[in-house]
Amino acid sequence: MGNKIVTFSEQQLHNYQDCTFFNRKEILRVYKKFRNIRPDMVPKSMRHDEPVTIRIPLEDTIKKLPELQENPFRKRICEVFSRDGKGNLSFEDFLELLSVFCEHAPRDIKVYYAFRIYDFDGDRHIGPEDIDDALQLLTCQELLKEERQQIVEKVMEEADVDGDGKLSFMEFEHVVTRAPEFLSTFHIRI
Repeated sequence: MGNKIVTFSEQQLHNYQDCTFFNRKEILRVYKKFRNIRPDMVPKSMRHDEPVTIRIPLEDTIKKLPELQENPFRKRICEVFSRDGKGNLSFEDFLELLSVFCEHAPRDIKVYYAFRIYDFDGDRHIGPEDIDDALQLLTCQELLKEERQQIVEKVMEEADVDGDGKLSFMEFEHVVTRAPEFLSTFHIRI
């Protein structure tokens, strides 16, 4: 018998399966991906509270995770999924991020996190400023302020059902669930 490194205890793996949309093999693949970002920081075997205390800095995750490198929301995605709110990801944060973006995650979970990603100011509504922030990221700041303002006004006109000048989660969900491409674009393959 060879020396086999045990990355997680059976209980940890069982718990991760219960709270993600991954099987055991996929969880270990996610861990390998996490460890490859910073092998000098992440041990081969996670013990005790290391899955939540060891945090990879935002800059390293963005630079070394190919699935995020080209995503204009890469920084915001990491901020939303990190417990510290600054984008520094523990393994459990990273696992949750990839679980939500996997093909097995249900639409309602994806919509919830998409809403959080677009809610830049964290006020639980998507206001004109949030839409403008998203437009700047999506267009690499190539649109003029006036052009962005026109788009913001059009979005609000079409999606703000109650006319309060901001999108509630329900209004956002109504718009997103009508977009057939949403599920295919809110996806990261592991």
